[in-house]
Amino acid sequence: MDLTGKLLVAMPGMGDPRFDHSVIYLVSHSDEGAMGLIVNKPAPGVSLADVLDQLESAPPSGGPLHGVHFGGPVETGRGFVLHSDEYCSAIHTLTIAPGFALTATLDILEDIAQGNGPESSLLMLGYSGWGPGQLEGEIAQNGWLTCDVPSGLVFGMTDDKKWAAALESIGIDPLGLSATAGHA
Repeated sequence: MDLTGKLLVAMPGMGDPRFDHSVIYLVSHSDEGAMGLIVNKPAPGVSLADVLDQLESAPPSGGPLHGVHFGGPVETGRGFVLHSDEYCSAIHTLTIAPGFALTATLDILEDIAQGNGPESSLLMLGYSGWGPGQLEGEIAQNGWLTCDVPSGLVFGMTDDKKWAAALESIGIDPLGLSATAGHA
């Protein structure tokens, strides 16, 4: 089972407050583990200008103002840009699935700042990672639901609506979920 390009939707009561109501886009999933980016948790008070300032790069001039998201608790000082797949970095862009690509080099931040970046993007600090079999175990323990990416959810919806929209895309009413799991 390869979940690359799918969403993980946190179940209530999963036990880790960092992932409460999280929606994670899975960048990679294999027998060696998984990596994903939380797409609905903004990093309060952090902007593209702040990131460029830290990297001692030119400030934005002409591009849209971008906030930054908390991609996950692993390597929170490392940056990633999840973006639409029409953009390709001169250095390195990984195409994940139709409509989605990932770039983790400074040139994309500079392109975004200049208004020459991808049509759609989310800037992330940190990522979510799992070792071999760990994610599968968390799914089996009712920590996560998985689903295809509904059109417009990742790039076209406000962060506060993504969790409910992901659940509704698989026919689940968020108000009907319980924090306790049962077995039939």
